[in-house]
Amino acid sequence: MVMSNTQEFSNEILPHNIPANFFYLSNHIDLKKEKPVLVEKNGLTHYLKKLLKEDIPGKNHVEDYLRDQYRRNLRVSTIKNYFIAIVSFLLLVKQNGKTCLEEITRSDLGAFIEHEQDRGLKPSTVRGRLDFLKAFIRYQIEKEIMPAEILSKRMIIKVPDSLPKAMETEDEIKLLSVIKNVRNRAMILLLLRTGMRIGELLNTQVQDLHLTEQKIDIWEAQKTRIGRVVYFSKDAANALKAWLKQRAPEKSLVFYACKRDTLTYAGARLMFCKYLEKAKIAHKGYTLHCLRHTNASSLLNAGISLECLRELLGHTSVEVTRRYARLTNKTREKEYFKAMGKIEKGDIDGYYKFDPELQAILKKKKLFSQDCKKLHEQP
Repeated sequence: MVMSNTQEFSNEILPHNIPANFFYLSNHIDLKKEKPVLVEKNGLTHYLKKLLKEDIPGKNHVEDYLRDQYRRNLRVSTIKNYFIAIVSFLLLVKQNGKTCLEEITRSDLGAFIEHEQDRGLKPSTVRGRLDFLKAFIRYQIEKEIMPAEILSKRMIIKVPDSLPKAMETEDEIKLLSVIKNVRNRAMILLLLRTGMRIGELLNTQVQDLHLTEQKIDIWEAQKTRIGRVVYFSKDAANALKAWLKQRAPEKSLVFYACKRDTLTYAGARLMFCKYLEKAKIAHKGYTLHCLRHTNASSLLNAGISLECLRELLGHTSVEVTRRYARLTNKTREKEYFKAMGKIEKGDIDGYYKFDPELQAILKKKKLFSQDCKKLHEQP
């Protein structure tokens, strides 16, 4: 049974010498000893503690679901996203006067979508939260807690399929020209030449580097959790060698902040924005992730295959990689300017001119249909 999050335990029940890496869950009681259960801290228990403070319907079912996700070895960041989506939804459900999961209907899902849209969230964010909610609801349907009718029909949010934003070649040159710091230059060049995610680079250890082969081992990708190997060019190798000569040898990570063992994303982003300002290209809206897009676009323009690029970027599907082909497709560009050249010279007949190959196919089809008609007319 789930107890109120306002429940308190007397000093006689709770000892004062609780280890730093443990805490009590007030909604889990050892009935034999009448004491709350002592639980070790980890990524899951952080959100279980936060869940205890929330006054939402079905709190025990939410905890059961989060524990199931943890047992499936999901990342803490994923559990966090589940927590945010589910709690936000159930708070809205409670405002609408419902006190248990069994009372939730499909209209509550629709109301939640509208609520998130009214808050100004991006369509991709709203769709992501809806996907998390669907997974939670399917789990409850399997447990026969919620009715299956809630998900009987598809509920889809249209998300714009925008192009990945790559840095223009001129801007790339401007950016590199203003980076004099040895560490920062090595970081930016590695992001540009490897296509690594910033989190992957910040987690790279010295033992993962192979300077002779000019490659980096990524044992577990930040997003997909799939390991891969990436390669870097000579200019990135030279910048990396210069940094390795200066860095503290006792540090395990390749890149770290001053007087710290690590470098945070916020610190890397602040550094990048500073150089954008210095290069006078801050108004173009480039982000650290744009360096990954720039790497992919450059490789495609150089003739690399989509499947090879997919492996280098660590995409689970080639369809994700195909977005870069839309950005860098030179065939369409050549065809367009070839046709436009004819238009500008006036080398077309009438208002438009049929494709010769298409005309030949249509002509054959017409002759074939006439022959078929004659055959049918025979007795």
